[in-house]
Amino acid sequence: MRLPWPMVTPHPASVRRGASSVAAGQLNFVPPCRTTDARSLELLQEFVTRARRMLVITGAGLSTESGIPDYRSEGVGLYARTDRRPMQHAEFVRSARSRQRYWARNFLGWPQFSSHQPNLAHRALRRWEEGGKLHWLVTQNVDALHGKAGQKRLTELHGCAHRVVCLSCSAVTPREDLQGRFVAINPEWSAQAGAVAPDGDVFLEDEQVLNFRVPSCQNCGGILKPEVTFFGDTVSKTTVEFVHGRLAESDSVLVVGSSLQVYSGYRFLLAASDRKLPVAILNIGPTRADHLAKLKVSGRCGEVLSAVQLL
Repeated sequence: MRLPWPMVTPHPASVRRGASSVAAGQLNFVPPCRTTDARSLELLQEFVTRARRMLVITGAGLSTESGIPDYRSEGVGLYARTDRRPMQHAEFVRSARSRQRYWARNFLGWPQFSSHQPNLAHRALRRWEEGGKLHWLVTQNVDALHGKAGQKRLTELHGCAHRVVCLSCSAVTPREDLQGRFVAINPEWSAQAGAVAPDGDVFLEDEQVLNFRVPSCQNCGGILKPEVTFFGDTVSKTTVEFVHGRLAESDSVLVVGSSLQVYSGYRFLLAASDRKLPVAILNIGPTRADHLAKLKVSGRCGEVLSAVQLL
């Protein structure tokens, strides 16, 4: 039975400041945001309490609190900090030089990227799953932090940078194994890394990667690629249909840390609207689906989700 979900709008109450859920050295990737007001927290608590089988969709705004930059955050995202743009799928597939540049940058950035750990928000969502509140979690992130936090009912919509796939034979191997192969065939190569980018790489000048060697698939000699959906590529039909199935089983949708500018995630909000499912959004800044939400909360994901109780 579907419960009545009233339209709720936070009161413009006075803002209170509290302890941040973000480590001090990582705040540079989180956009400026005041502590969420008490009325917004109260309304989100009501939303979560009413839910019985919640679908949660997460985005890069959740992982910025673990020190991983995103693309679109005002002032601190990749697009605001630099004119560099992420790798395009077509460019990676057709150009050996582009693959060389990508993997050299990824090789240098991997030790730091792979060391990131779940934050308060990841752990809160794991507890919601363990408590039977969260029916399924769909993440647009490729950083494996939900898995590290112990999330089980999980779909990585855009894949995971901790896995590598061969474009010829489809063999999947751990990204950590590839790091060892990079070291073995590039014993003399070194470069000075620049700023960290969102997808596990760093910025390098083209001349720095000229002598970097890229291994092929050990099974068939094919091209190796992170098992992630690059810009310009599409999420597999099987994955999309699976998520639609989990949405059909759910009674509400909560978006956490995503502007939903990419259609691959936004489509599920459109589907939720068609099903007349109540939607709540927790994000710093506007999202593409604000007009579909019954509740919009602005705040840091870790602080807000940790304040919500499972009743």
